[in-house]
Amino acid sequence: MNLSAENLSWRVHGHTLLENVSLAVASGQTFGLVGPNGSGKTTLLRLLAGLGKPKTGRVLLGGTPLARMRQRHIAQSIALVEQQAETTDRIQVRQVVALGRTPFLSALRAWAKEDDAIVDQALVDVDMAHMAGRLWHTLSGGERQRVHIARALAQQPKILLLDEPTNHLDIRHQLSILELVRQLPITVIITLHDLNQAMTCDRLGIMDGGQLVGVGKPGEVLTPTRLQQTFGVQAELLAGDNGEQVMRFYHA
Repeated sequence: MNLSAENLSWRVHGHTLLENVSLAVASGQTFGLVGPNGSGKTTLLRLLAGLGKPKTGRVLLGGTPLARMRQRHIAQSIALVEQQAETTDRIQVRQVVALGRTPFLSALRAWAKEDDAIVDQALVDVDMAHMAGRLWHTLSGGERQRVHIARALAQQPKILLLDEPTNHLDIRHQLSILELVRQLPITVIITLHDLNQAMTCDRLGIMDGGQLVGVGKPGEVLTPTRLQQTFGVQAELLAGDNGEQVMRFYHA
């Protein structure tokens, strides 16, 4: 399923966080969002998820404006993994992941064995099945992040939005989560700080000062000029051992 934005703007207390952002992400594509801290990536991701009404513009899911859809129906197609989501409740890991099934439950559709199987598989996918009975407050930051991702996977979305999903993860789980995301047969929009990780996306959008200043294939938009203007660094492109391109950075 495709997702698009038309002329999105967002302001808080007179401060512009997004200004006239338009983009289109095709079905099945992995689209990366990169940019400095405060550039508007998280704000854009939340508007794409339907969590907030833009001051101007609109978001369309499969051609239908989100503003015309009920939140329950949006949640049946779009899952968002935010950077932080805390709770003081004494809740177990499996219960957190099971929340991903909420949009599909109703008075006419009770919890079923199918839901158990979906939750179990989501826990396996993020390597947290062995911690299914652990209490949330006993988890490390990285473990909580993997549980958030499992909850989103249990939602079985057509579009998965991930805000810095590798934050707090050790390198092994960073690689495994990114590989899992790449293999999903769905549309993915992911914000990343690591530009080498971003190089593996199908397309990239570069945010700077609340604006989308570049969109295209990673090698086309992460140019030396753009890297210096937006990130304040110089870079050279190297060939990795596996044939993939790797960037090495220097102070501008």
